[in-house]
Amino acid sequence: MQQTHTLHDLGRVHFLGIGGVGVSGVARLMLARGVPVSGTDAKDLPVLAELSALGARTHVGYAAENLGDADTVVISSVIKPGNPEYDAAVERGLRILHRSEGLAAAMDGHHVVAVAGTHGKTTTSSLIAVMLRHAGLAPSFAIGANVAGLGVNAEHGGGRLFVAEADESDASFLNYRPDVVVVTNVEADHLDHYGTAEAVAQSFHAFASLLPADGLLVCCADDPGAHALATRMRRERPDLRVQTYGFGDGADRRLVDPVHEGGRSECTLEWGSGEQAVLDLAVPGDHNLLNAAAAFAVGLDCGLEPEEAVRGLASFTGASRRFDFRGEAAGVRVYDDYAHHPTEVLAALRTARAVAGEGRVHVVFQPHLYSRTREFWRGFADALSLADTALVLDIYPAREQPIPGVSSDLVANALNTDGGPAAAAEAPARLAAVAAPGDIVMTIGAGDVTELGEEILAALRGTARA
Repeated sequence: MQQTHTLHDLGRVHFLGIGGVGVSGVARLMLARGVPVSGTDAKDLPVLAELSALGARTHVGYAAENLGDADTVVISSVIKPGNPEYDAAVERGLRILHRSEGLAAAMDGHHVVAVAGTHGKTTTSSLIAVMLRHAGLAPSFAIGANVAGLGVNAEHGGGRLFVAEADESDASFLNYRPDVVVVTNVEADHLDHYGTAEAVAQSFHAFASLLPADGLLVCCADDPGAHALATRMRRERPDLRVQTYGFGDGADRRLVDPVHEGGRSECTLEWGSGEQAVLDLAVPGDHNLLNAAAAFAVGLDCGLEPEEAVRGLASFTGASRRFDFRGEAAGVRVYDDYAHHPTEVLAALRTARAVAGEGRVHVVFQPHLYSRTREFWRGFADALSLADTALVLDIYPAREQPIPGVSSDLVANALNTDGGPAAAAEAPARLAAVAAPGDIVMTIGAGDVTELGEEILAALRGTARA
């Protein structure tokens, strides 16, 4: 069990990788709580100016002297020995915490709602935070993306509730002490860390086991992994309250009669002895109705009336890079999505199909990580084959070195649709050449493929002028 810290323990805190979305969020929270904050990033990102305006001392480029008089150093997962500030912190004997441990300190004293899952945790935690804020409960939150309606990805709200997206990628979510846990799904992913699907499932079990007596566990009954977790926890921890949600008959809260139209989604949510509510969302897709059902369960547990919870969920307009509308040109709508697992890609494309109606769907996909591509290339190809056109870029390596024999060609050569391998520079023109009014174009992946959105729109405008 990890040692827990309070903000009072930490003294002056210096962040390495302070420009990252997760680390910058923790820095925002600490600044709002009066903690002296400094930090360094390799790039001069806009968020550094934002943090400086809040009172942080920021630096671009790592150097040992940037540590100043720090007592504690908080690092992102990409910071390793050899970084001059990290090495200097070790030499000085400073307390070094992972980002998740820093976030755990910022959560101290709150009623913590932690949202985990292989997919959907960003949107679900965003839905919960928007719903609670709409109800006037002033939640604090830390989410892995900027959220329309919240303005930022992390904030100290001043209320007793804290909503946190709990990252399972390196098992760092085990550093939290949640009062409520939501598990949207449990699938094989991050096998570079875990090794096996069984180890992934065991990590989620360990996370749910952190709940105190009378804590609440909310799991998706439609997902085999999450359903198995709910079943196991009911058996092992009768002191917990375990609730499930889903479209299937066995869910405690059942979604029925879904309707998708004009980029919106609606369904009826049934539970108990005839109780029901209508979920009316400004975001499309069955997966978002499921995410909203999980958020609804949390809202009731936090004391909201069903009508209050429904109104708050209806005000949600999306999280950054989650079926994110980038613009329209020549009658073609362009969207961007962070999907980087086959299940996520399939969900994004099913949503695109529903929104496109009679139109076609064209995709440029960038695989993320060599290890993930090695494990899931067949699944990616199957999911992408739902599109009318799928262009596959080179792998975005992020933190990894190449793996012999692993390339994006594994995905591209297994496609059962038009398209194939593509260079980023040529993708916008190729998509503009095949897209017609009423079609949808999507950029999909967790890397820099998102930057192609504006280029695709420009190419479409050029096609329209021609």
